[in-house]
Amino acid sequence: MGQTSPDLVELVRGIVVPLVEDKDAVEVTSTVADDSLELIEIKVAPEDAGKVIGRQGRVIKSIRVLARAAAADYTDVDVELVED
Repeated sequence: MGQTSPDLVELVRGIVVPLVEDKDAVEVTSTVADDSLELIEIKVAPEDAGKVIGRQGRVIKSIRVLARAAAADYTDVDVELVED
């Protein structure tokens, strides 16, 4: 524990990039908030934020579920969309 997972970053990036228009603006980073929580932050162009959030937050919720399922055995994961 205590280390970030490049696999989770790539998983989230693989989900987000096809959803957005400005693919070059996508940044996915991962930090460890404490020993049991990995925080994955997604940055996209402002005009693409709605596509990542989805109607009633369905898309971002689905991304969170997939990331948590992928990391279920070794750490807790939280996925956040960061706005500038």
